[in-house]
Amino acid sequence: MAEWLRSGLQSRARRFDSGSGLHAYQLYTPPRGPLNPTIALVDDDRNILASVTIALECEGFAVRAFPDSVEALAALSADPPDLAVLDIKMPRLDGIALLAKLRAAHPIPVIFLTSKDEEADEAAGLGAGADDYIVKPFSQRLLIARIRAVLRRASARAEATPETATSMTLRGRLAIDPARHRVAWDGHDIALTVTEFLILETLATRPGLVKSRDQLMDAAYKDDVYVDDRTIDSHIKRLRKKFRAVDPQFKAIDTLYGVGYRFNAD
Repeated sequence: MAEWLRSGLQSRARRFDSGSGLHAYQLYTPPRGPLNPTIALVDDDRNILASVTIALECEGFAVRAFPDSVEALAALSADPPDLAVLDIKMPRLDGIALLAKLRAAHPIPVIFLTSKDEEADEAAGLGAGADDYIVKPFSQRLLIARIRAVLRRASARAEATPETATSMTLRGRLAIDPARHRVAWDGHDIALTVTEFLILETLATRPGLVKSRDQLMDAAYKDDVYVDDRTIDSHIKRLRKKFRAVDPQFKAIDTLYGVGYRFNAD
């Protein structure tokens, strides 16, 4: 059984500016404050850095942009951001290695932004501790929504009281720890993106109750981001596949064609 799940059950029962080198640059950094979290962007594609920086600044975020991962490591280790968006495939130091080195010093929330669209890469990224994973090409509105969702989750973890930090949702063989963003099935950890986590949490909160695609979209995308309803179908498919990797007989998420989805705790 996963250690976080064991401890949670026991508790429940008891109740940019690097300053060095030419490869790092800071396009714009407003004064840091509660209304403008600092986002670090690390990608060797300068066009993406420029366009995403503009989009984030328009939404009120402070941005520190780095086209070089080694420069980013030095700068962000000394002055960690509120969240980092990292490309995976970068020269000198790839995104997964950069994540590991950053997390060794600070619990920075991280979203991977990459052109690599293989399940093995997603599993490696989430297994390394990334909070979410977005594949290029991407919608900037979707990226901003994911950033806000991860920041909300990180804020909830930071503000959790001893009571809420050990509060878990148990539904049959499923365990959800919202404060730690952890999920287990039969004691086995399941690595989920933020969007997958929110969809599963919404379904599992009311077992047996059917949730429409619109309701699941509202739960997963809280910032007025339009996504096609088939996007929800894709997330459900990926959820099932991840659970079936540890339990080939997993059938807890039902499809009601033309209506929506429901979670069965039995």
